[in-house]
Amino acid sequence: MAAGIVNIRRDVDDKFYRYRMPLLTTKIEGKGNGIKTVIPNMSDVARALSRPPTYTTKFFGCELGAQTTFDEKNDRYIVNGAHDANRLRELLDVFIEKFVLCKSCKNPETELIVLKNGRQEEIIRDCKACGERTGVDMRHKLTTFIVKNPPVKAKKGKRANAGDAAAGVGGGGGGGSPEPTAEGGDTPDAGAESDDELTRKIKAEAAELNTETKLANEDWSADTSPEAVKQRVKALEASMAATALGGDDDGGSDDDANSPYAQLGKWIEEHPDEDAKARSLAIYKKAEELGIEKKHKTLTVLVQALFTANIVSEIEKYGALLTKMVTSEKHQKSLLGGVERFIGFSHPDLLPAVPKILMAFYQIDVLDEEVITQWGTHVSKKYVDKDTSKKVRKASEPFLKWLEEADSDEDEE
Repeated sequence: MAAGIVNIRRDVDDKFYRYRMPLLTTKIEGKGNGIKTVIPNMSDVARALSRPPTYTTKFFGCELGAQTTFDEKNDRYIVNGAHDANRLRELLDVFIEKFVLCKSCKNPETELIVLKNGRQEEIIRDCKACGERTGVDMRHKLTTFIVKNPPVKAKKGKRANAGDAAAGVGGGGGGGSPEPTAEGGDTPDAGAESDDELTRKIKAEAAELNTETKLANEDWSADTSPEAVKQRVKALEASMAATALGGDDDGGSDDDANSPYAQLGKWIEEHPDEDAKARSLAIYKKAEELGIEKKHKTLTVLVQALFTANIVSEIEKYGALLTKMVTSEKHQKSLLGGVERFIGFSHPDLLPAVPKILMAFYQIDVLDEEVITQWGTHVSKKYVDKDTSKKVRKASEPFLKWLEEADSDEDEE
C-alpha cells in the first residue's frame, strides 16, 4: 500500500481492500494556553469518508472535551490543545465505526440522512452496498451538531468525490460543510460482522487452486457440432431466464426470452462466421437494429453468446467490436459480469483460465486496471450466485497479483 494511504477500516489487513483514505496528519501550533492541534489533511480524509470535514473535527472535540474551530475558506480544521496524531487516528476509527460504516455489512459506502419523527430527529446510515438502513447512537453529542447542520445530499449521478484522496475509495454522499461550534465527548459502540470474510477466503483459497500451474497444462478446443451449438443456445436462454439482466437504467425487465438482449444472444449463436471482422460488423448491426448497441447490458450477453472454449484466442479477434461497444466503466463491469456467467453457466471447466481471459481483455484495452481490481476484490450477486462469483474472483488472483506487482515496479521506477 502506498505511503500515507491506509484502509478506511484499519483493522482490515488487505491490499485489495477498495476503500482507502489518507493517513491523518497533525501539526502543533502555539504555546501555553494558546496551543492547538491543526489537522492539515482533514478535508482529504473527510472526502474519502464522504463526510463533511466539520463532522470529523467536531467529533474529536466531543471525544477530547476540547474546543474546535473550522476555517473552511483556508482549509484549516483545529482542535484546541496538543493532541498526539496516533490518538486522533484512534478517535477517527471510532468515528468511522459510529458514523460511517454500515452496521449490517460493515461497508463504508453509506450516506447520513436526518429523519424527523414527530418532534424528534433520527440520524440513519443509508448503505449503498447492501441497502440496509441502520441508526446511529443518538446519545452522542455529535448527533446534535449533525441535526443542526445536516449533510448536503449529492446530486443524482454524481457521487461524493471520494476518489481524490485514494484510488478506489468508497462512501456515501455527505457533501456540504456546516457552521462552526464546539463541545465535549462520548464513548464508542461495538460493530457488526465484517463483510470482508469473502475477500479473505478468496485470497486464502487461491493457493489451493494452484491456478498458474494448471494454466500451463490446459489445452482447450471448441466443439462446433450441431448438438454443442444447441446446448450453448439452451444454456444462454436458461441463464437469461434464471438470472435477471436488470432494468436499472434501460427501463423495464429484460430477462425474458423475447427481450432484445435474449434475441441478440440467440442470433449470435445461430449465425457463426469464420471471418471475425464480418461477424463483428453483422453483430453490431444486429444490436443497432434491436436498439441496444450502446447499452452496457449488451456486453453481458455478448460475452456469453460470442465466445467458445477458445475464448482466450477469440478475444483478440473480436477486439475491434469490443472496443467499439465498451465505452464506460459500466460497460466494463457488465463485460466482467458476462465473464462470470460465461464461466459459471456454460464453461466451469475454464475456471483456471480466468487470469488468461482477464489478461486478454486487458491487453486490448477494454478493461481498466482500477475496474478489474475493484471487481476482483468485491464479491457480488448481481450476475451469478455468490458462490460462483467467489470462485471466479478467487481464480483471478494471479492476474490481480500481476497487476499489483506491475504497479509496484512503475512506482519504483
